[in-house]
Amino acid sequence: MKKVLFSAIVTGVVAFASCGGNHEDAAKKAADSARVADSMAAVQAQAAADSAAAAAMATDTTKKDTAAAPATK
Repeated sequence: MKKVLFSAIVTGVVAFASCGGNHEDAAKKAADSARVADSMAAVQAQAAADSAAAAAMATDTTKKDTAAAPATK
């Protein structure tokens, strides 16, 4: 009976020790996830700024062409 109890305890200790590393992996995955989310937000912000700049340029070009057309006639 002592050998069975001892082997059950040893098995439990080994199982507990082998599963302890998952907590570090979870923290690392959470940090990586936050980093990726920040990168995605930066890319989306840059895309929105580029889109706004392109729209502003298109608007300015249209106004300049409309104003310049009557002056050349």
